Parts: sequence; C-alpha cells; structure tokens
Amino acid sequence: MKKRVVILTGAGISAESGISTFRDAGGLWEGHDIMEVASPQGWKLNPELVTDFYNKRRIKLSEVEPNAGHLALKHLEDQFETYIVTQNVDDLHERAGSKNIMHLHGELIKMRSEAFPDDIYEIGYKEMKFGERCPKGGLLRPHIVWFGEEVPLINEAAKLVSGCDYLLIVGTSLEVYPAAGLVNEVPPHCMTYLVDPNRHGGLAGNRLEVIQGTAAKVLPELVNRLLNA
Repeated sequence: MKKRVVILTGAGISAESGISTFRDAGGLWEGHDIMEVASPQGWKLNPELVTDFYNKRRIKLSEVEPNAGHLALKHLEDQFETYIVTQNVDDLHERAGSKNIMHLHGELIKMRSEAFPDDIYEIGYKEMKFGERCPKGGLLRPHIVWFGEEVPLINEAAKLVSGCDYLLIVGTSLEVYPAAGLVNEVPPHCMTYLVDPNRHGGLAGNRLEVIQGTAAKVLPELVNRLLNA
C-alpha cells in the first residue's frame, strides 16, 4: 500500500511563476483593496469592477507557466498516494501534470451560478461580461471563495491530512483560516516539511523539518529525497 503525501500550497509557489499574491503591498491586491474584489460585499457594490478584476487575472494566468516547484510535485505520484490541497486559484498545478488537486478557495478559470451554486462552468482564460447567465438562467459569478464565505472543501481536506504519512507545506503563511487549521489534523507518525525562505517559528514538533528556500529551488531536491528514502 502506497504511503500518502499531502502538499499544502499557497501563494508563494505561484509567485515564482509571476502570479501576484493577495497581500503584495499594504493589504492591496494589484492596486485594489482586497474587500473590493474578494468579498460578497464588493461583488454586490460593484460587480463590474470585480468582473474586470478577475478577467485581468485570467489573462495574466494565461501568460505564465508552472515553475520547477510545481513540476517537481508531479513526480511524487510515481511512488506515493499524492494529494495537493491548494489555497491558490490558478491552474498551475494542473498544467504541471498533477492529478489529485483540491482548490480550497475556488478556481480562476471557472464561473458558477448564483442561483445554482453546484453548477460550475469552466471558461478557460477568456474574458467574461457582468450579467452573463448559466443555461438555467442564474447569474454567473467568479468561482472564488471570497472573504466571509464558507470553505466547502475544508472538511474533506482535513480528512486527507489526518491520514497522511508526509505533509509538505509550501508557500503559505499559515495565517488564513480555516486552511491554517489543517496542520492541527496531522497524525503523530507524520513527517512534516515546511518550505519557506523566511520562516521563523510558527510550528513545532519532533517530526518537523524547516527547509529555508523558495519552492522552485528546494522542492526538486526534497522530492528526490522522498523518492529515494
């Protein structure tokens, strides 16, 4: 039976591909207050602005590529039961070839119906106009989990972590809940690797190794270590 590896990824791994993070500067996201473009209130107040914002993000996503960190994680599937639980809304893990990916905060290349939330539509990298509707007539909105909204997949993610043998934490500050709480589900036998170029504390445990460095630089080596252990 294969051992299970769960990888928790955040904005840091995609930043190396050129994707800006939520909090690049002073609480702004590409010049916008986060609550203007990533909250139900922002959508209600100015849906045209929100629509335009995600259109630009989609265009940017179409112009970047997976980096060495994304590509390295694919190789874990050769030997392990591998799952990626990501806070990122981009599709770089998919484009790197990884198969089992859970997007906690939604996906940029998809829209969903406000009237029928389970109806999700893949739109790729194209621009959308506010007011477009699904085949059932429901208004389409970005398939993004905004601030203040529930994270539907968090319990499923917790189950994955609770049964893992290796946990890799890559490119995330572990400050945004509920995703940050996933580390509390790690079983006692699990070995945890924290990949961060600037990490200073925040986690503790005998079975924890902190690896200082960016994902693109250190993940290929870490993956090789696990495959050859």
